[in-house]
Amino acid sequence: MSEKEIDIQRLRRLKNKANALPLTPGVYLMKDARGQILYVGKAKALKNRVGSYFTSQQHNLMTKVRAMVANVEDFDVILTDTEQECLLLECSLIKQHAPKYNILLKDDKGFHYLRVTPPPWSNFYEAKQIADDGAQYLGPYTSAWLVNQAVDAVKKIFRLPQCAKVFPRDIGKSRPCLNFFIGLCSAPCAGKIKQEAYVQCVADALSFLKQGESKAMEELQNRMEKAAEALDFENAARLRDSIKAMEQLSRRQKVVNSSYKEQDVFAVVREREKSCLCVLRFADGKLTDAEHFIIDTPCGEELPEVSRGAKIGSLPEARRELLLRYYTMREFIPRRIVLDGETADISLLAAWLSEKAGRKISIALPEKGEALRLVEMCRANAAQYLAQHMGRQGKTTAALDELAGVLGLPTPPTRIEAYDISHTGGAQNVAGMIVFEDGVPLKRAYKRFQIRTVDGADDYASMAEVLRRRLKHYVDEKDKNDGFGCLPDLILLDGGQGQIHAAQPILKEFALPVPLFGMVKDSRHRTRAIALDGGEISLTVKRAAFALVGRIQEEVHRFAIAYHRQKRGKATMSGTLTQIDGIGEGRAKALLKHFKTMQKIRAATVEELAAVPGMTEPAVRAVYNYFNNKTGT
Repeated sequence: MSEKEIDIQRLRRLKNKANALPLTPGVYLMKDARGQILYVGKAKALKNRVGSYFTSQQHNLMTKVRAMVANVEDFDVILTDTEQECLLLECSLIKQHAPKYNILLKDDKGFHYLRVTPPPWSNFYEAKQIADDGAQYLGPYTSAWLVNQAVDAVKKIFRLPQCAKVFPRDIGKSRPCLNFFIGLCSAPCAGKIKQEAYVQCVADALSFLKQGESKAMEELQNRMEKAAEALDFENAARLRDSIKAMEQLSRRQKVVNSSYKEQDVFAVVREREKSCLCVLRFADGKLTDAEHFIIDTPCGEELPEVSRGAKIGSLPEARRELLLRYYTMREFIPRRIVLDGETADISLLAAWLSEKAGRKISIALPEKGEALRLVEMCRANAAQYLAQHMGRQGKTTAALDELAGVLGLPTPPTRIEAYDISHTGGAQNVAGMIVFEDGVPLKRAYKRFQIRTVDGADDYASMAEVLRRRLKHYVDEKDKNDGFGCLPDLILLDGGQGQIHAAQPILKEFALPVPLFGMVKDSRHRTRAIALDGGEISLTVKRAAFALVGRIQEEVHRFAIAYHRQKRGKATMSGTLTQIDGIGEGRAKALLKHFKTMQKIRAATVEELAAVPGMTEPAVRAVYNYFNNKTGT
């Protein structure tokens, strides 16, 4: 029996077992041949959910689910009376067994310390453990983010060095850096501050960290006034600068203040293979911590709906699982949790969190106002962190994720193709195709098309021709996985619904499920919205996506019009040459191909003209005489 037949029998056996399950809530445990638990899930109706894994249409399942199902040899179920019990049991079993195919967050919350190097030239650093090196250690703290924020703050407020120089070894060995000239460093390296004053700066920084902002500022204010009364203006000026820096820091912190005293803000940013969960934690109305988790399993692919619950592997289901995993690792749960999108079983989650916390917990999905601003900030942080992890730019990652959300795409588009038509009254009709990969232009993949079957100014028919030729190239070259052999994740057309209606039948003709949208411009020829079949999606409130689509539209327009101008210029030059006796279209093209420009043809000798293929002696003499006897033509 072949492996394929064995696999079919396995799926049939598991499907039959699933069909015998009741339509009641419960938890299921997928197991491999050794009895190891691969995945734990919950369902409102066990029969429907478990049976959906063992369908004959395995290609409809997301990659992670297919990989899991391929290893399943058996499963167990545990029936529950209510969905609430089901959720609690699922959470407990995942925490107990840590199954391979569940989304698991690694809790890296170790202790962190604020290290103060020995005097007199002390400085502040973040440390993960206490060492026997004579330094002073403040802490422990559970948040590395909080420690790094504190280090950054005291160095800027009290003008402590932010470089890697060692004092007193490096004193007087170099000029002050830029930080000195913009008021962020006292430049001990250049001898700009005395040792006594530097020691006092470090003492003030320690006071700021131990006593808090308000008490430290009050103390500095009193000392500044006393220094001014004693005519110690240098010291008074230093204290004044520290107070101003503290006030500026306080104003910056108010930008991320929250009207809610305690809340957690969540956002998930996706790539094809990885996702990043970011959590911003607020206490006493201020941002106190930021956590990031890189998730190896994809959590963005949409699948056919099963039962009445969330889709297997969908982003709403992934958010639910992420929240469960996160709060099983945290003792404290704030009164309010803000999410960046729809979440499966949201009422069950709120009930579970409320029971765990011993008080009511609310879950919000903001659409405007302060909460939405915090969600966007959280998403931007997640995008930046994921971009660093993937070796990309944070803004680009955020823009692609935002664009996927706007267009309803299951995952951010890695490869985007855009098309534009250019002509002058139907003459020299051409098209340009550009490619953006990971949000940046991939110029080696750009293609140019000369319209062959359309006469006159018919942009819709021209677009249909171009798309048909491009997709035919894909069918012929898809084994190469390069150039035309790469299928895009998204196609954007320069134009509105007319262009979409012209192009959609071509996609259906080739049976290729590539999302297709139009790019609509305003009266100033700037991107305004995304066109789809039946309407438009405004991009003005989605800044990152708006900027990305605008760049794509400008680039494809530039590329198409540059090709059109080149064709038009060649047509003009060819027309000039055909005015010469004995020079027809063929010889005109040969001359232009050989010499590239009219200037070079004009300056060519008889011998150089004779070297052009197809040129006879009379034709050579005619061209030479035309340009040398009739100058200025």
